[in-house]
Amino acid sequence: MVDEEGFSAAVEAITSAFGDATRRGIYLFVRDNPGVTAGEVAEHFALHPNVARHHLDKLAGGGHLHVFVDHGGTGVGRPSKRYKARIDDRSTLPSHRDDLLVLLLARLLPLVDPVAAERAAHEVGAEYGRTLGMQMAPGDASRSVRSAMQAVADALTAHGFAAHASTKADGNTVERGHCPFGAAALENPVLCAADRGLVEGLLSVLCGSTVAVQLSSRARGDDGCVTVAG
Repeated sequence: MVDEEGFSAAVEAITSAFGDATRRGIYLFVRDNPGVTAGEVAEHFALHPNVARHHLDKLAGGGHLHVFVDHGGTGVGRPSKRYKARIDDRSTLPSHRDDLLVLLLARLLPLVDPVAAERAAHEVGAEYGRTLGMQMAPGDASRSVRSAMQAVADALTAHGFAAHASTKADGNTVERGHCPFGAAALENPVLCAADRGLVEGLLSVLCGSTVAVQLSSRARGDDGCVTVAG
């Protein structure tokens, strides 16, 4: 039986990264020229450097590019940020292995103290978020919360959340159209703490400081799964 929501989330993750023809071309260029800079991409495609960086950030946020800082140069100035395609490009449907892990987790969670489980879930999510943030933007200057939330949405989409960012009266938000934890989250809402921790970890790196985050979720009885930051 096909998981329609999971399939839609996977399609969303792919189109979010590759839905633009220029972005597809940039990905292929980076794949064939590992270690290129945003300036080299801009020159090759006759783009403004900011536009080139936007496309590269989208691809990096989607998990398709690895970003690293080149400290080997002898010139004066800031080290170059470079890009290369990930060998383990994950623009495919979620594996059955992940489904098995979620089922195992759902079976184990009721055996753990809820407070301890939620704390652990938040810590794991935050640590993963910080690691992911460093991979996406090593050595970057701090971003505004609004800009960082777009990167968060791209990263969440790549992880199966089908997310999109927006700015509303109550702050900068990221809404999720799908939860990769599925029924396990409905039965064990402590899993939502991992989601909140992931966003907090990402923002702490992308914004260079701690950002207050509030998360509503269907698993806890809210109307939708939405993160508000700022």
